[in-house]
Amino acid sequence: MIDFNPFNYAMQRFSQDFCQSTKQQMMRYFLLILFCLALSFTSCKKTGSNAIIPNGTYSGTFQRLINTGGQISNVTITFSGNTWTGQSQYPKYPALCKGTYKEKSADSISFENSCPWTAEFDWSLILSGDYKIVISGENLEMSHNYRNGYSDIYKLKRQ
Repeated sequence: MIDFNPFNYAMQRFSQDFCQSTKQQMMRYFLLILFCLALSFTSCKKTGSNAIIPNGTYSGTFQRLINTGGQISNVTITFSGNTWTGQSQYPKYPALCKGTYKEKSADSISFENSCPWTAEFDWSLILSGDYKIVISGENLEMSHNYRNGYSDIYKLKRQ
């Protein structure tokens, strides 16, 4: 016996339509979530990457340019991962010790110096802050310009 009650038929049809639209909505949400997850795992630039300066020991000179001259000091800086260590020919000219660095852009890095310093010298000689860099083969040049017209220039060569 076939029961053709219009109310039962309407409820059955509504239930089928409702389930079908709910399945479609759930599928849309699932695809949207999947897309967002895939997007979050990709990026154009990896942060914290220091591939801009190849690991190694670099030796060369430091000069604080004041007008057209300034004392020159021999320096050695070693880059490894996102850390650096350094030494200079003259104490605190420049003030090198150790710290970390990170890439800011394709031609700029930012140094942090983790050593404690005494107050009897010009703290602007501490390797810290933002530096423009130029790499050409094994040569590395780093420069920092000050508002008063001075410039710190490191000219280094990878050993």
